[in-house]
Amino acid sequence: MVRESLGGVTPSRTTLEKGSPHLKHNSLWEGTRLGLVVATTIWIWLAGVDAIVGQPLRTFTVLGGIAQFTLLHYLLNVAYGIAIVSAIHRAAREPSLVMGVAFGFFILEFGFVMLTILLSHLGLGELAWVRILGGNLVGAAVAAIVLFRTHPLAQGLRRAEAQDYD
Repeated sequence: MVRESLGGVTPSRTTLEKGSPHLKHNSLWEGTRLGLVVATTIWIWLAGVDAIVGQPLRTFTVLGGIAQFTLLHYLLNVAYGIAIVSAIHRAAREPSLVMGVAFGFFILEFGFVMLTILLSHLGLGELAWVRILGGNLVGAAVAAIVLFRTHPLAQGLRRAEAQDYD
């Protein structure tokens, strides 16, 4: 038996054995939570960098205004969160998809490098690297921490690797 909690899924102590390899997860809820956490972290990063360099809310202004940027930023992060959590859940059932998830992450990061280059020429200047790429890397680190804390994917990968060597 698995019951939902505010943190994702919580195994029931009465019917779920410790170390059970499969828990039922809700990709929509977990992805939304991940997207909101990452979006908030990046938003704070951008506002903080802008404040430190003496250009309060400059990034938001260049990217369409505070309200428009914030709305689009949160929507895209929630969509990304749902997509990545769904992909991880699928990869847990089909381990061959792990490489696809890793490749997708690489492509996304490459896209942010290209976006940073573009924005450095369109109003954010050299600080675009700190603002955009820095924020993206901080967001990716937060996402990894959240996922590694809530999903036993790394432990499952270690078990699979150990089985290959047996």
